[in-house]
Amino acid sequence: MKKWSLLLLFIVLVSGLIFLGAYGGAVLGLFEKEKHVMNTHDKKEHLLSQKEWIEPELVLIDSRDGTEIQKVKASSLKSKEYTENLAAELEAKYDKPMIPAKLGADGKLKEGQVRVVLDKEAFIQELTTVKALQKVIEVPITETAPNITAEAIANIDQVLLGSYTTKFNPNIIGRSRNIELSAQEINQIILGPGDRFYFNLVVGERTPERGYQKAMEIVNHEFVEGIGGGICQTSSTLYNAIDKAGLGILELHHHSKAVGYVPQNRDATVSWGGKDLKFMNNKEYPVMIKTIVNKQNGTIEVQVRAAAQYVAKN
Repeated sequence: MKKWSLLLLFIVLVSGLIFLGAYGGAVLGLFEKEKHVMNTHDKKEHLLSQKEWIEPELVLIDSRDGTEIQKVKASSLKSKEYTENLAAELEAKYDKPMIPAKLGADGKLKEGQVRVVLDKEAFIQELTTVKALQKVIEVPITETAPNITAEAIANIDQVLLGSYTTKFNPNIIGRSRNIELSAQEINQIILGPGDRFYFNLVVGERTPERGYQKAMEIVNHEFVEGIGGGICQTSSTLYNAIDKAGLGILELHHHSKAVGYVPQNRDATVSWGGKDLKFMNNKEYPVMIKTIVNKQNGTIEVQVRAAAQYVAKN
């Protein structure tokens, strides 16, 4: 009896182990399967989370030819300071003033440089009104070439629209030389309708390498010696001539101290990298700037001239 009882107990134990092995394997398999599904789900959730954190970007393109300028984060455009700084940065990078054309000594027209303008206000408007799903922003950049042709300037020296003459001491060599050099740079500059003239850009930097010499100039209410002293007499004479001709003044500054070659408040001070004399041709026809320097008598005359056929019509 005891023997049969032990046998029965053994059979029950073996059956239980077999059942437990089969069931446990199935349970373990289900657990592993569920674990795999959970891991896959977690990975998908992680990928989705990563996608959600990818910052959308906008491409800024040049409106002239569609080339890419740079990329910006969409969220950064919510900042007024950022958009204004970005607009100012690109404006400084792309804006170029016009260099007007010039009639050479050989009578041939020398082409100038186009004027490049980035419309800062329009660009800021574009940045602050980005639409959903928008991916590209055009940066509004335009170019304006000097508005003249060889045919249009025929006989441009016929009519005097305005002129002005000032005197200088020819015995002061440095000052006389500076007046002469700067006058040569602006001589026979041609401005078509709407064209602009920037004195500093046309005359260029005043350096010894370019022939400019030391002479007295006014700085902060005082007379001091500096390279290029005297060119303000050229710019002041030019200002009075173009003012008499009725051209449009864009920028004008007076000296901090009275000068002797023009009446009070009829001067136009300039400095490289600083104050400038700027004007535009507001006529419907081309005009030419002409300078005449008489080193023996110590005079500089600036004239504004045009062709008779155009003046007669206006």
